Amino acid sequence: MEPMDIVGRTKEDASLPKATMTKIIKEMLPPDVRVARDAQDLLIECCVEFINLISSESNEVCNREDKRTIAPEHVLKALEVLGFGEYIEEVYAAYEQHRLETMDTMRSGKWSNGAEMTEEEALAEQQRMFAEARARMNGGSSVPKQSDPETQPSSNS
Repeated sequence: MEPMDIVGRTKEDASLPKATMTKIIKEMLPPDVRVARDAQDLLIECCVEFINLISSESNEVCNREDKRTIAPEHVLKALEVLGFGEYIEEVYAAYEQHRLETMDTMRSGKWSNGAEMTEEEALAEQQRMFAEARARMNGGSSVPKQSDPETQPSSNS
């Protein structure tokens, strides 16, 4: 990854892909709202800091339970300890949905025998997940699962 693709002072800094984060920020706002580049960078840095905070507290919760692997319940407990208890229900629902979708994907054979998703399939899956996250954030409701991209007509024909 090129240094300009991420927000951070050095390549060693933990960061998030700038293009993806910018897209998420823009999709969460009305179309007539613009965000200054330095404000986008600040939001991305806040996201990185939030992830670091939750990861650190999750690790502490895990250590207090004498476990060596951070589990989803450690993350949920960390949210509670850090004062983000109002998000636990939504985070748990998103986790459960992800788990179910992952199992569906594995059962459908997309990941069987070492086969990987094509770039088009990965992009379609990413777009679907963005749409679901946007719907949850905007209305608190779940978006119905879209049909399998493999059954959709291909634009590459």
